[in-house]
Amino acid sequence: MRVTGPERYRLTFNANDFEVTCKNGTPRFSGIANSKKPKLYIASIDEAPIYVGVTKQPIRNRLRLGWSAKGETGYYGYAWRRGLTEANLDIWCHEDAPVDNPTLDVETVEAEVVFLIRCAGQWPPYQTEIHFHPSSAVHRDLAASIIQRYVGLPFLAPPSHKG
Repeated sequence: MRVTGPERYRLTFNANDFEVTCKNGTPRFSGIANSKKPKLYIASIDEAPIYVGVTKQPIRNRLRLGWSAKGETGYYGYAWRRGLTEANLDIWCHEDAPVDNPTLDVETVEAEVVFLIRCAGQWPPYQTEIHFHPSSAVHRDLAASIIQRYVGLPFLAPPSHKG
Protein backbone atom coordinates (compact mmCIF):
# COMPACT_ATOMS: atom_id res chain seq x y z
CA MET A 1 0.00 0.00 0.00
CA ARG A 2 1.80 3.11 -1.27
CA VAL A 3 0.48 6.33 0.24
CA THR A 4 1.73 9.86 -0.43
CA GLY A 5 1.17 12.95 1.65
CA PRO A 6 0.20 14.64 3.66
CA GLU A 7 -0.49 17.84 1.84
CA ARG A 8 -1.85 20.53 4.16
CA TYR A 9 -4.34 23.25 3.31
CA ARG A 10 -5.97 25.94 5.40
CA LEU A 11 -9.74 26.24 5.14
CA THR A 12 -11.70 29.34 6.16
CA PHE A 13 -15.44 29.02 5.97
CA ASN A 14 -18.95 29.71 7.11
CA ALA A 15 -22.00 27.44 6.86
CA ASN A 16 -22.47 28.24 3.16
CA ASP A 17 -19.02 28.57 1.58
CA PHE A 18 -15.32 27.83 2.03
CA GLU A 19 -12.01 29.22 0.85
CA VAL A 20 -8.76 27.30 0.67
CA THR A 21 -5.15 28.41 1.04
CA CYS A 22 -2.24 26.12 0.18
CA LYS A 23 1.16 26.16 1.89
CA ASN A 24 2.43 28.62 -0.75
CA GLY A 25 -0.41 31.04 -0.02
CA THR A 26 -2.36 30.42 -3.22
CA PRO A 27 -6.15 30.00 -3.11
CA ARG A 28 -6.40 26.56 -4.71
CA PHE A 29 -5.89 22.87 -4.26
CA SER A 30 -3.05 21.18 -6.15
CA GLY A 31 -1.16 17.91 -6.34
CA ILE A 32 -2.83 14.89 -4.78
CA ALA A 33 -5.81 17.00 -3.72
CA ASN A 34 -6.84 17.14 -7.40
CA SER A 35 -6.35 13.43 -8.01
CA LYS A 36 -9.22 11.02 -8.65
CA LYS A 37 -7.34 8.37 -6.68
CA PRO A 38 -8.63 7.34 -3.23
CA LYS A 39 -7.72 9.85 -0.52
CA LEU A 40 -7.95 10.06 3.24
CA TYR A 41 -8.41 13.56 4.62
CA ILE A 42 -8.44 14.93 8.15
CA ALA A 43 -9.84 18.27 9.25
CA SER A 44 -8.20 19.53 12.44
CA ILE A 45 -8.11 22.53 14.73
CA ASP A 46 -4.99 23.18 16.82
CA GLU A 47 -3.67 19.78 15.65
CA ALA A 48 -6.71 17.98 17.12
CA PRO A 49 -8.68 16.04 14.46
CA ILE A 50 -12.34 16.99 14.23
CA TYR A 51 -13.27 14.89 11.18
CA VAL A 52 -11.77 12.03 9.16
CA GLY A 53 -13.04 11.23 5.67
CA VAL A 54 -12.27 9.44 2.43
CA THR A 55 -13.00 10.28 -1.20
CA LYS A 56 -11.99 9.43 -4.76
CA GLN A 57 -13.11 12.84 -6.01
CA PRO A 58 -10.86 15.87 -6.21
CA ILE A 59 -11.02 17.42 -2.73
CA ARG A 60 -12.66 20.65 -3.94
CA ASN A 61 -15.55 18.63 -5.38
CA ARG A 62 -15.91 16.61 -2.17
CA LEU A 63 -15.90 19.74 -0.02
CA ARG A 64 -18.43 21.41 -2.32
CA LEU A 65 -20.76 18.45 -1.78
CA GLY A 66 -20.25 18.72 1.99
CA TRP A 67 -21.07 22.42 1.90
CA SER A 68 -24.07 22.25 -0.44
CA ALA A 69 -25.95 19.24 0.99
CA LYS A 70 -29.38 20.10 2.37
CA GLY A 71 -30.51 16.67 3.53
CA GLU A 72 -32.75 15.75 0.60
CA THR A 73 -31.01 12.39 0.27
CA GLY A 74 -30.38 11.99 3.99
CA TYR A 75 -26.97 13.66 3.81
CA TYR A 76 -26.75 17.04 5.53
CA GLY A 77 -23.13 17.82 4.72
CA TYR A 78 -20.28 18.53 7.06
CA ALA A 79 -21.50 19.37 10.55
CA TRP A 80 -18.22 21.22 11.21
CA ARG A 81 -19.08 23.92 8.66
CA ARG A 82 -21.64 25.23 11.13
CA GLY A 83 -20.26 27.00 14.17
CA LEU A 84 -16.59 26.84 13.14
CA THR A 85 -14.75 29.24 10.84
CA GLU A 86 -11.38 27.66 10.07
CA ALA A 87 -9.52 24.36 10.09
CA ASN A 88 -6.49 22.64 8.62
CA LEU A 89 -7.09 19.94 6.03
CA ASP A 90 -4.46 17.23 5.58
CA ILE A 91 -4.69 14.86 2.62
CA TRP A 92 -3.07 11.48 1.90
CA CYS A 93 -3.43 9.64 -1.42
CA HIS A 94 -3.46 5.88 -2.03
CA GLU A 95 -1.30 5.71 -5.14
CA ASP A 96 -1.59 2.00 -5.90
CA ALA A 97 -5.19 1.23 -4.96
CA PRO A 98 -6.66 -1.96 -6.40
CA VAL A 99 -8.94 -1.38 -9.38
CA ASP A 100 -11.70 -3.74 -8.20
CA ASN A 101 -12.33 -1.95 -4.87
CA PRO A 102 -10.25 1.25 -4.84
CA THR A 103 -11.52 2.76 -1.58
CA LEU A 104 -11.39 -0.38 0.57
CA ASP A 105 -7.89 0.24 1.95
CA VAL A 106 -8.36 3.97 2.66
CA GLU A 107 -11.71 3.27 4.31
CA THR A 108 -9.96 0.69 6.48
CA VAL A 109 -7.25 3.20 7.43
CA GLU A 110 -9.96 5.80 8.09
CA ALA A 111 -11.59 3.49 10.64
CA GLU A 112 -8.24 2.74 12.29
CA VAL A 113 -7.39 6.47 12.53
CA VAL A 114 -10.78 7.22 14.09
CA PHE A 115 -10.30 4.29 16.47
CA LEU A 116 -6.94 5.71 17.62
CA ILE A 117 -8.54 9.11 18.17
CA ARG A 118 -11.26 7.43 20.25
CA CYS A 119 -8.61 5.59 22.27
CA ALA A 120 -7.17 9.01 23.13
CA GLY A 121 -10.42 10.04 24.77
CA GLN A 122 -13.36 10.67 22.46
CA TRP A 123 -14.59 10.30 18.89
CA PRO A 124 -13.72 13.20 16.57
CA PRO A 125 -16.41 15.75 17.48
CA TYR A 126 -17.82 16.06 13.95
CA GLN A 127 -17.46 12.45 12.81
CA THR A 128 -20.81 11.29 11.45
CA GLU A 129 -19.94 8.17 9.47
CA ILE A 130 -17.23 5.56 9.30
CA HIS A 131 -16.63 2.47 7.17
CA PHE A 132 -15.53 -0.65 9.03
CA HIS A 133 -13.55 -3.38 7.27
CA PRO A 134 -11.20 -6.05 8.62
CA SER A 135 -7.76 -4.49 8.99
CA SER A 136 -4.23 -5.80 8.68
CA ALA A 137 -0.98 -4.67 10.25
CA VAL A 138 -0.39 -2.51 7.16
CA HIS A 139 -3.62 -0.54 7.79
CA ARG A 140 -2.99 -0.22 11.53
CA ASP A 141 0.65 0.84 11.07
CA LEU A 142 -0.31 3.46 8.49
CA ALA A 143 -3.05 4.80 10.78
CA ALA A 144 -0.56 5.04 13.65
CA SER A 145 1.92 6.95 11.48
CA ILE A 146 -0.81 9.33 10.28
CA ILE A 147 -2.10 10.08 13.76
CA GLN A 148 1.39 10.93 15.04
CA ARG A 149 1.21 14.37 13.40
CA TYR A 150 -1.65 15.44 15.67
CA VAL A 151 -0.20 16.66 18.95
CA GLY A 152 -3.65 17.82 20.08
CA LEU A 153 -4.43 14.27 21.15
CA PRO A 154 -3.86 13.43 24.83
CA PHE A 155 -2.07 10.14 24.16
CA LEU A 156 0.51 11.99 22.05
CA ALA A 157 1.26 14.61 24.69
CA PRO A 158 4.65 14.34 26.38
CA PRO A 159 4.42 12.66 29.78
CA SER A 160 4.19 14.98 32.74
CA HIS A 161 6.97 14.68 35.28
CA LYS A 162 6.03 15.52 38.80
CA GLY A 163 8.86 15.92 41.08
